Amino acid sequence: MSVQVVAAKMAEVELNDIPTKELAAVSPVTPKAEEKGLIKNETNPVASTSSAAPAAETVRGDPSPSPTPCPNPVKMPQASAMKRTDAQQNGEAFLNRDGTVAEAPRMKKQIQFADQKQEFNKRPTKIGRRSLSRSISQSSTDSYSSAASYTDSSDDETSPRDKQQKNSKGNSDFCIKNIKQTDFGRREIEIAEQEMPALMALRKRAQGEKPLAGAKVVGCTHITAQTAVLMETLSALGAQCRWAACNIYSTQNEVAAALAEGGFSVFAWKGESEDDFWWCIDRCVNLEGWQPNMILDDGGDLTHWIYKKYPNMFKKIKGIVEESVTGVHRLYQLSKAGKLCVPAMNVNDSVTKQKFDNLYCCRESILDGLKRTTDVMFGGKQVVVCGYGEVGKGCCAALKAMGSIVYVTEIDPICALQACMDGFRLVKLSEVIRQVDIVITCTGNKNVVVREYLDRMKNGCIVCNMGHSNTEIDVASLRTPELTWERVRSQVDHVIWPDGKRIVLLAEGRLLNLSCSTVPTFVLSITATTQALALIELYNAPEGRYKQDVYLLPKKMDEYVASLHLPTFDAHLTELSDEQAKYLGLNKNGPFKPNYYRY
Repeated sequence: MSVQVVAAKMAEVELNDIPTKELAAVSPVTPKAEEKGLIKNETNPVASTSSAAPAAETVRGDPSPSPTPCPNPVKMPQASAMKRTDAQQNGEAFLNRDGTVAEAPRMKKQIQFADQKQEFNKRPTKIGRRSLSRSISQSSTDSYSSAASYTDSSDDETSPRDKQQKNSKGNSDFCIKNIKQTDFGRREIEIAEQEMPALMALRKRAQGEKPLAGAKVVGCTHITAQTAVLMETLSALGAQCRWAACNIYSTQNEVAAALAEGGFSVFAWKGESEDDFWWCIDRCVNLEGWQPNMILDDGGDLTHWIYKKYPNMFKKIKGIVEESVTGVHRLYQLSKAGKLCVPAMNVNDSVTKQKFDNLYCCRESILDGLKRTTDVMFGGKQVVVCGYGEVGKGCCAALKAMGSIVYVTEIDPICALQACMDGFRLVKLSEVIRQVDIVITCTGNKNVVVREYLDRMKNGCIVCNMGHSNTEIDVASLRTPELTWERVRSQVDHVIWPDGKRIVLLAEGRLLNLSCSTVPTFVLSITATTQALALIELYNAPEGRYKQDVYLLPKKMDEYVASLHLPTFDAHLTELSDEQAKYLGLNKNGPFKPNYYRY
């Protein structure tokens, strides 16, 4: 049952035996209070079906009976037909429509809110005690703070791994939350297509050529409406796809349902446990009679799993496309150790990905994620941003524009100097940890915020991560007996110290914007188009063009991705004349900058 329906039912009031010519004052009393005899009316009692319990606390999966219709509906008089008196305002009397004064019902006892609250807290729920990793598996509509999924709050708590589901064609090669959410997901995907012009243009231009015919792509990325557009584009270009999620919180369940209905083998749902996460990846890879020849990864977990469990698969894999800082770092480590046995394309460091996904996207989504989860006001808040790369630059710019006082920590002197020139104060985290209101990590490193810093934070400090991995905040150090964890809303935990101090931890230290909110679709169009072109390049490259190393996307492709998005803005490029092109030593059609150029 949706939150809206529950709220509507709670608002209905059953009126019994009320004269049609009288307007009775209805007391906001809960059924529990009347059952316990807390309130007795001298006149006809008014029974209310409303509950003092908030809608969000409704027992999940427990459908409520339909409300009983009012036997004697009363048409409420207009305000102009009523003449209020002091006595009426105090609840002592009221006026009939004929102007006569009648005595109002009196209450002999006061409402005992404390007992009422205790009674409500005793209500049984269907959700028993579970381990912490499982208790966080809640649909996004458990709280109004997240709109990343339309998952119905009436979903049961049965693990998708224990369900047998089939799509309308009888196919069951998938594992998702609920196949019945297909229609919601399809509408999400159609909306995303409107904001992904380049990917749709690529689908239209290359569909006839089928440049990915024969490609078997196994992917591990965020499963959102935007990813669905990418997957359907790859399929239109000839590829077979099997997909898992790279983050346990970012999957849109309704989108996964739409993909499964469309014939894609998807293994993901919002709120997976760690065990579920690796199980889903394994189901994508380990299928009898099917072996991938291309990898599309976000974070490096899929690549790591194949290296660990199925190293022989790399004999047929033509290449890896990786889009995150963390994943690229892991690829360079493999290359340095001589263990990278296939070519890999570093999409993260392509210009279009760096500037648009990392900088412009995070500049908008950091505010969205914080607002949805905490309703915080940014003006005047002291914020420390750890890291001043492209993600850090976007976060700092947004927070500064909202009136926050922003500090920056950085290890790189070049990035540090940029922060200073942009008007931010460069500090060590230890210097400001006691005074800041918000701590944001975006370094790609580990143990940036350790227990020592968490202990010294002020009461109510908000702690979150904008990096891909959950290693930046030492969340494990907070799982100790002396600290109390309190789930406030979806993806929001209060961690309480023995002295009563509490910090607000978002998404348990995982990626904030995709765990707690959404990101701009247009930006993801740029990244997805880059990924698609990288797959096409590696899959069709002649043998010997790419060695067993990590490569950047060719500059020409970067410029092509950018040009596909310009028509959205009705933008018109200036063209070089032959004389100008010769003077600069350039081809009129590009590339226009050397590889060493810093945008």
